[in-house]
Amino acid sequence: MSDSPLASPASPASPASPASSASPASSAKGAAAQLVARAAALDAADVLAPLRDLFVLDRPATTYLDGNSLGALPRHVPARLQDVITRQWGELGIRSWTESGWWTAPERIGDRIAPLVGAAPGSVVVGDSTSVNVFKAVVGAVRLAAPADDAAVPADGTAVPVRDEILVDATTFPTDGYIARSAARLTGHRIVPADPAAAAGPGSLLGSLGPRTAVVLVNHVDFRTGRLHDLPGITAAAHDAGALVVWDLCHSAGALPVGLDAHGVDLAVGCTYKYLNGGPGAPAFLYVAERHQSRFDSPLPGWNSHADPFAMSPGFTAAEGAVRGRVGTPDILSTLALDAALDVWEGVRIEDVREKSLALTDFFLECVAEYAPPGRVRSLTPAAHAERGSQVALRCAEAPAVMAALIARGVVGDLRRPDVLRFGFTPLYTGFADAERAARVLGEVLAEVPAEVPAQAPAETSVEVSAESPAATPRADAEPGANE
Repeated sequence: MSDSPLASPASPASPASPASSASPASSAKGAAAQLVARAAALDAADVLAPLRDLFVLDRPATTYLDGNSLGALPRHVPARLQDVITRQWGELGIRSWTESGWWTAPERIGDRIAPLVGAAPGSVVVGDSTSVNVFKAVVGAVRLAAPADDAAVPADGTAVPVRDEILVDATTFPTDGYIARSAARLTGHRIVPADPAAAAGPGSLLGSLGPRTAVVLVNHVDFRTGRLHDLPGITAAAHDAGALVVWDLCHSAGALPVGLDAHGVDLAVGCTYKYLNGGPGAPAFLYVAERHQSRFDSPLPGWNSHADPFAMSPGFTAAEGAVRGRVGTPDILSTLALDAALDVWEGVRIEDVREKSLALTDFFLECVAEYAPPGRVRSLTPAAHAERGSQVALRCAEAPAVMAALIARGVVGDLRRPDVLRFGFTPLYTGFADAERAARVLGEVLAEVPAEVPAQAPAETSVEVSAESPAATPRADAEPGANE
């Protein structure tokens, strides 16, 4: 399959002039002027624009489009951390575990994240890394999927299916694949790679669901292409097949509505240093649906998840609720930096964030189509809003050199080898003028970086893709993360 070609939409307010009325150079300048003017008008009408001043951004020298890897620093966080260090730690010392609320921070901050992912209070706990939480969630889900002792043999004597398969998004972020394979070895299950973007057929996630499926692990947004997968549909299909679903929300939490409770999700994990701006290495979060909490059996029981932590008893008794997802002593400095960073979300509607995200990415793609030399970049990100996260991925044969030149000129995106340019749009602080400038500088860089001459591909490996399905479909036998 090929990628989605970029096309410059016609602007109804600016009909094209006859070819004879202007030179190509003057037409290009006119189009650029129109895009700059539109960006200014869109920024002026943006209800989220005032939030931009809450962040530390090197403007106008830098256009920061890497919030899908590391969110920008909220201005007030350093002062808050200074208080944590000098007063809470320096003056109060160990008393801060109670007097400053350190001990309950993982649940309290989880409750602040919960509304952003559509979860009820008491169902999200903060702590550990995304990788550790993926392990807890996958193994915990496998244990939840196993029939309870009193249900092992139904009253009618029918056999209970042996659920020994873990379906994993075949294009998943590599760590999720590594963790899933380890979890499969530990639990005696087998990994089945499956494509969540394919509607049906061999190798598709929906086509792979069956009576042996115990758990499905899926990324809500593909980290390379920015494709948004169908959380409600996949969750419902997995439940119809008798399986549980674990969703990785790293590239969607804080960027778009998720609706964990509304869509009946079982478990979910996510990081907080991307669209939630929690800082480098900020703790991740774990969601356990309320209906599962009494049976959630974490594979990493620790003294923080004990019903009576300070009893120091040799036997383990799990705490009630999502606290079961805790393990050891929380990283207080990073945890409280995240707590402070979440202040920028006060009064913000996630629906407004999603609306701006789609408008930003639409506008950026339009600008790229106008500024980029023909044929140099192609979008991997779906055009359909229902299939798009909050980033744009462009395939470019010269991607390493192009991204290096962009960063040198103050347009910060990132690279996914060998040939993907990623641009993340964080609606709390990214504006339409940022999108226009990034596309304009990209066009300038592409005009200067020589185009590579592509090697002749063997006929049997040539594939095509429609605009509705821009991401390459992985092989059915591919291991998760194999295309990293």
